[in-house]
Order: sequence, then structure tokens, then C-alpha cells
Amino acid sequence: MGKLFGTDGIRGKANKWPMTPEIALQVGRAVGYLFKNHGSKHKILIGKDTRLSGYLLENAIASGLCSMGAEALFVGPLPTPAIAFLTTDMRCDAGIVISASHNPYYDNGIKIFGRDGFKLSDALEEEIEDMVLNDSISSKRAQNEEIGKAYRIEDARGRYVVHLKNTFPKGETLEGLKIVLDCANGAAYKVAPAVFEELGAEVIKIGVSPNGLNINDGCGALYPQKVAELVRQENAHLGIALDGDADRVIVIDEKGRIVDGDQILAMCAREMKENGTLKGDAVVATVMSNMGLEKVLESMGLRLIRTKVGDRFVVERMREEGINLGGEQSGHIIFLDHATTGDGILAALQVLAVMKRHGKPLSELADIFEKYPQVLVNVKVKEKVPQEEIPGLSELVAKVEKELGDEGRVLIRPSGTEPKYRVMLEGLDEAKIKAYAEEIAALIREKLS
Repeated sequence: MGKLFGTDGIRGKANKWPMTPEIALQVGRAVGYLFKNHGSKHKILIGKDTRLSGYLLENAIASGLCSMGAEALFVGPLPTPAIAFLTTDMRCDAGIVISASHNPYYDNGIKIFGRDGFKLSDALEEEIEDMVLNDSISSKRAQNEEIGKAYRIEDARGRYVVHLKNTFPKGETLEGLKIVLDCANGAAYKVAPAVFEELGAEVIKIGVSPNGLNINDGCGALYPQKVAELVRQENAHLGIALDGDADRVIVIDEKGRIVDGDQILAMCAREMKENGTLKGDAVVATVMSNMGLEKVLESMGLRLIRTKVGDRFVVERMREEGINLGGEQSGHIIFLDHATTGDGILAALQVLAVMKRHGKPLSELADIFEKYPQVLVNVKVKEKVPQEEIPGLSELVAKVEKELGDEGRVLIRPSGTEPKYRVMLEGLDEAKIKAYAEEIAALIREKLS
């Protein structure tokens, strides 16, 4: 048996280790024990996306919780950020999301939020992992009247819809705007249309007919081309593509062009600086964000602070530095004044608020910086070793960095899930950086294949 928790909870193929009902039961027991509120029955929220395997996993987790004396609160299919919000809004002791985000339907995962709505620390995840793998809490099961109950919460969706609408400027509506919305046949298939329609937009909906097998299947944030095509056909003002658990978003302008997370961050940073709501004079993003974002923020007198890839690392750094805007190029955008994790619907609403305030089309607002060409090469290897142990790599990277100067950068990182290295170069001359990337990739291949 390997390690349970990865960079974003537990994830794997449904009904195979570690995503089995047996492990889910143990996770439920561990969470039920760890988050015991000794003054009263403790409440743990359980949400999921629309995958077929959600049924077997949610019931297993609930059984584990009840066996430890906790109350399990089912809210059904809801976005990951909805569970984070509802955990704090309903004063629960923890929230559990059953989702594999943008992965295909046959995968699933478990993410856990603390009572503050933030993802658990590494230390708490390790504690849960130890309880699950070593069965160290068997003797702690609840007995007699202490055994827990499970409830279904009927108004959870409405609570979250109201919360999202409250993040939009007071007194402002979306009347007169036509929006194409793709919910990826995922967790936001009811919530997202309700939010935009209640604010007054005309919404053309796709990806809102989940059947347990079609989540992320040729739709949503991973496949925004369908939305782009519809935006052009329908003469819509905006396209919104969410992923399966709706914690990230890709936006499409009225010309059918994709607006990524870096552009959203730049637009919102400028807006928040102008209205005095940006904290820390900085934005947090990952090492994958484009240098163009860094340069435009510098021109506004703002810093770009980079972290490892993963929205949890972005959130951690934001909290450490007292910064309220951060995110990833892939579309995880975190507005810490409104949410504790990435929220695709919320991010789309903030983009719409900028459009309404300035009365300008998205194509004009999103044309905020010149993107530096980026080249990514994946190198398959027999084994991953620390980069500094690859002969000649440090010297080659130093040479390339010197030649690129301030107008480019080199990023080499091992894949977290596969026997691969990812070589990313950025610079003004695409042909040049492509040649450098291939040179670096060839050296890694030669030494490790």
C-alpha cells in the first residue's frame, strides 16, 4: 500500500485502491474521530460531483462517520467551493468532497476541509492517513445512543446561490448580457445556471445533463472550444466553461477567444487596486504563470509571488502574506475575501463585474498584457532523481538562463504522477526557446532513459 494523500486529497480509479468503499469507510471514521466536538454531536458535511461512483463512496464515508458518533449531512451534487463555504456557514466541524475534479468519470477522489473552510494541513492529512492505514481507532467506536445519524440538507444549494450573488456588486444586474455556460455535466449543473439567471442574464446552457458517465467528457474547462463556437454562433457577450467540480473556470470573450487564469488575475488585480480592495500590493500565482503577467503587475506597482503548482500552495502563501487575490493559469482563481478555495462561478462573476463597471467588451479588457511564448516538453524517464544529480543539467540551465537574461526563464519539474520531467521555457523568441527546451530535454533523456 502506498501513500493515500496527494497534492489535492486522495484520488484514483473508482473501486480500486485507494478509492474503494473500504478506504472511504476508514476515512469517514478517521475524520469522525479527529474532528470530535466533545460538547455535542459533531456535524460533518458530505458533498459530491455527478460521478456514478459517488453513491458508493458517500454512503461508505457516512457509515464511518456515524460509527464514530458523528452526524453526516448529505448535500448531494455541489461544487467543491460550495462545500468549503457551507462547512463554515452551517458551523460544521469539517466538510468532505467526493470528486476527482477535471478527471474522467471512472476516477474519483476525496478532499477534506476544516471548519474554517480551508483544505487540511499536511500534518492533519498524515494523521488521517495513519488512522486509515493502521486502523488505530478501532477501539474508539461509538456505542449505544452515541452512534451518529445521517441527514439530507434540503436548502444547501439555495444557501450557496445566495452567497455567490452577494459577491456581485450590490444593485448591479446582468440584464442585457447573453452568456454561454458549460457546466461539464458536473457538480455545478444546477447551481451555476441559477446564479447567472437570477442576476438577470440570458443563459445558453450546455453540459447540464449528467448521467454519471459524461462528466468532463469533451466539455467544460478542459474543452472550451465548444463554448467558443457557441459564443460566436449566438453573438453572446461571454462564455463560461467550468470543470467537473467547478473550482476552476476558463472564460471566452465575445470573439470566441480563450481568456485564461493569468488574464483574469491581471484584470482583477487592476480593478481591485483601483478600488482600493487589493491587499498586500501583490498577487500569488504558480511557477507556471506567464511572464507577461509578472511584467504587467510590475507596471501597476504590484509584485507577483510564485508558488509550486497547486491551488492549495497558492492559498497557503496568500494566507501567510495577507494577500487576497491569487490563482493559477489553469483557471483556479482565489478571492480570499469571498472564498477559501478556488471558485469558478465566483471568478466568472468578478470578470462580469469588471465588464459592467467599465461598459467594455471582454476582448478589450482581457487584452491587458502581451503573453510571452511558452514551450513545454515532457520527457519520459526510467526513474526520477533530484535535478542536481543529473550530470551536466545545472551547467546547461545556467548557460540558457544567462542567454535569456531578464526576458525569459527556465522551469524544470518532475511530474507528480508519472515518470516524467516537464521542461518549460519562456522568452520573447519562440524559435530560440523551443531549441533550448529541446536541448535540455535531450540531455535529461540521455542521462535518465
